[in-house]
Amino acid sequence: MRRVIFICISVLNTSLMYAQRVPQKDFDLQILIDEILAVQDEDLNYEELYENLAQLLSNPADLNLITAEQLRALYILTESQIQSLISYHEETGRFISIFELQAIEGFNKETFQRLSQFVTVTDPTSGLNKSLLKRMLSEKNNYFIIRYDRTLEEKKGYREDTSPASRYMGSPDRLYARFRTSKPGDFSIGFTIEKDAGEKIRWNPSKKQYGTDFLSFHAQILNKGKIKNLIIGDFQAQFGQGLIVGSAFGIGKNAEAVTTIRRANIGFMPYTSLYEAGYFRGSALSYAITKRITLHWMFSSRWRDGNAVQDSTFEVGSVSSLTNTGLHRTQNEIEKRSTIHEQNIAGVINYKYKSLDVGAIFHQTMFNLPIVRTPALYNQYYFQGSQNTNAGVFLNYTYRNFSFFSEVAKTIGEGMATNVGIIGSLTQSLDVSFHFRKYDRDFQTFYSNALAESSTPQNETGMYWGWKYQFNKKYSASGYFDLFKFPWLRYRSYTTSQGNEWLLRFNYKPSKNVYLFVQAREESKVRNTSTDTNLYQTAEGIKRNYWINVDYIISTRLSFKTRAQFSSYQFGGNTTRGMVVLQDITWTQGKISISGRYALFDTDDYDNRLYVYERDVWLAFSFPAYSGVGIRNYLLLQYTVSKKVDLWFRWAHVRYTDREIIGSGSEAINGNTRNDLKLQVRIRI
Repeated sequence: MRRVIFICISVLNTSLMYAQRVPQKDFDLQILIDEILAVQDEDLNYEELYENLAQLLSNPADLNLITAEQLRALYILTESQIQSLISYHEETGRFISIFELQAIEGFNKETFQRLSQFVTVTDPTSGLNKSLLKRMLSEKNNYFIIRYDRTLEEKKGYREDTSPASRYMGSPDRLYARFRTSKPGDFSIGFTIEKDAGEKIRWNPSKKQYGTDFLSFHAQILNKGKIKNLIIGDFQAQFGQGLIVGSAFGIGKNAEAVTTIRRANIGFMPYTSLYEAGYFRGSALSYAITKRITLHWMFSSRWRDGNAVQDSTFEVGSVSSLTNTGLHRTQNEIEKRSTIHEQNIAGVINYKYKSLDVGAIFHQTMFNLPIVRTPALYNQYYFQGSQNTNAGVFLNYTYRNFSFFSEVAKTIGEGMATNVGIIGSLTQSLDVSFHFRKYDRDFQTFYSNALAESSTPQNETGMYWGWKYQFNKKYSASGYFDLFKFPWLRYRSYTTSQGNEWLLRFNYKPSKNVYLFVQAREESKVRNTSTDTNLYQTAEGIKRNYWINVDYIISTRLSFKTRAQFSSYQFGGNTTRGMVVLQDITWTQGKISISGRYALFDTDDYDNRLYVYERDVWLAFSFPAYSGVGIRNYLLLQYTVSKKVDLWFRWAHVRYTDREIIGSGSEAINGNTRNDLKLQVRIRI
């Protein structure tokens, strides 16, 4: 029967090749952006953080090797769909073609099209008689990228009249190159180099700089006997629910209100992103002791940026804080480069049997200098010292269409953290989730991506409810409600407090060419009203966001997107507002693809800034904050020279009507316009 299904599907797709796969196209992040990414309202570099997601999704997984945890990490499938896929694989054996996904219960055409971008089916006989080196050299899944971008207007940091301490040492050009070759379930090898705008290419061993400012490399082998995973170089890790060891990218609360609440226990992964603070450097190993028990071990040794504090002999005696920008343009920024050495060791023992996944985690971070923070009311329970040790346990269990997940962790000598939840499908139309978290004020961790209202799992208790309902093929809705409490003071909130957040989204898809959604979100959280050093008063701040979006496809060549986003912030008796209205157009003809946008924005203040995703060159991520009053537009051109060579050109322009200086400090531009150019070449070897 399985062969009959396969033959029918293959005929429909005009191919009978054994290792057939969907023709590989560059996956479109826009498909996932509006659903799985959290609402952006923190002052973070989202472009670097989200680029890590693009890197993970760009490396397809083999359907015959993929696990339920890896499927959950894609945030595409419901729990019932994941169980259907796993059951189909167990009952029928190896996938022969990726088109078999269409025969799985609960999979429709849309699900197939979305999932097929991130999975493949490989021929198990290919490379059997080849060495690892020969397999790497002959692998077709590889690419080499060269990227160049710069702002055309001169920034204050490049001017001669700028003070030496604030003057940029390098050119305004940003340079980037990456190479990667990989085969799902077999190997991956690659490197990344980058020079940020304003940085200087130099050979400076005293500051651990050897050429460009950022260098990254990894080599990975998979499924070699008992060695399930071995990485040398830069890597990231994801175990349990991310309380102790989590990757650099964590999905927050969003319109995909069910699947993104659970962290996937996927272990070690190569690190290929540009975020210079959220990775390990050294070696990582996953070793199968038995068929059910796996030992995961890692060692990392690297230098970190920090604010150095000199002692009476003018030697660096401690560090007041770690810095995560990765920018080393001015003399002040260069002085922070590689000031503190960090070592990480971690071990995880993991037992898996059918639907049971349980494990224990140990993680220790050590610094060669103590971290001694500048005293403030809110940071009394932040980490201080030169060594931090965490230990914990996690348990995940799946029963039919429900997945239970949990992790409990403790900082040795300090506080604890608890994270527990369940997601599942009550019916084929209704998916639900529940999550409870309790993080002590003195729980301390450096590499966590656990679900939290704050940026780290500390000083917080919360309960989350999420749901998603599919009325029929045309109508669906989703939403969540989150209650949280902060038992101790926080940055910019010098009182114990509580708050809540909710989101409601309605989707309408009358045809395959038209998609409309409306979304509302509200968050209530306490914040300081005064910065007086002796008296702190607080008030409730209420942030509201509203989205209206329509995507419509005119033909296979032409498509449009129209969106309006509105916001308001009510605080201390005052209400400020913001809005952006935009029109996107995408046109494809043969080897050429052109995308563009025209946007009008008007915000009263920075509290009402609006983040809107913009199309960018392959594997780059653009998520600027629209703030102030003005017009923003961009043009993205892609030209396929041949099967092996692709070119991208991107121009972005913004014109403000409420200011004559853009930016501040060394980034300030005299005038009310800014133009950014970006060029990229991708070569498949």
